[in-house]
Amino acid sequence: MTTAAKTELITIRDYLRYAVSRFNAAQLFFGHGSDNAWDEAVYLTLHTLSLPLDRLEPFLDARLLPHEREALLDIYHRRSQDRLPAAYLTQEAWLGEHRFYVDDRVIVPRSFIAELLDEQLAPWIDDPWAIESALDLCTGSGCLAVLTALAFPNAEVSAVDLSEDALSVAERNVADYHLHDRVELIHSDAFANLAGRRFDLIVSNPPYVNAKSVAALPPEYQHEPEMSLGSGEDGLDFTRIILREAKKHLTENGILVVEIGHNRDALEEAYPTLPFTWLDTAAGDEYVFMLRAEDLPE
Repeated sequence: MTTAAKTELITIRDYLRYAVSRFNAAQLFFGHGSDNAWDEAVYLTLHTLSLPLDRLEPFLDARLLPHEREALLDIYHRRSQDRLPAAYLTQEAWLGEHRFYVDDRVIVPRSFIAELLDEQLAPWIDDPWAIESALDLCTGSGCLAVLTALAFPNAEVSAVDLSEDALSVAERNVADYHLHDRVELIHSDAFANLAGRRFDLIVSNPPYVNAKSVAALPPEYQHEPEMSLGSGEDGLDFTRIILREAKKHLTENGILVVEIGHNRDALEEAYPTLPFTWLDTAAGDEYVFMLRAEDLPE
């Protein structure tokens, strides 16, 4: 943050140019909502100035007040110098049109399951109203639990996490969507505190980063809770727990939907007899699998 920047930069257009230059010079990693310096700069700028996130053009040549300049330079500095993910700076993350509160107690939401829930898991679920019970395992910020409740209006949703800090964040998001009567937050290590409970639908975006990838994570990811990322040498430790335990927690016609990152080949090699159905997402068909209760091992 230099005196020259404070005096020479006048308009929003000026500040956006400055932010992009700083972000590129710092070689930031973009993977928490934006995938390039321009989009990140636009988002942080509009959010900081309390402007609509989808309307940049009318404001590009607007002149800024001194306190607005200070605020922009501060958030650009924290993003480029401290390498904090944008979501932690703004304390919000978006999944489609849905906004969620986040801070560094939870991983930044970025699940492919969100877009599948937006379509009510069609065609795999014929009647969304027939889903009466659902489980979001490793709920984190509670985003998938909230989206599950919105997608299936007749469902009671259980949201499970081992982190009490994460459940505190999830509680805030459940309250923001006025879903306290339908979303129950449960402190549990996987299925440990769910004895005897069965669900029509289980969704999970568990830790799935393998040890080699954890060691090479960019600084931005190192601000996220470690327990939310790594899952053993091959990234499948938690997925193995899910596959071992899920059948006794699904109803007779229940389905299991799990995100596993880039581990499709490793998973299919480890479970060659399981009939995985790979669901299409915007990024391809290798990140989220579905299994029916009848296909899971006892």
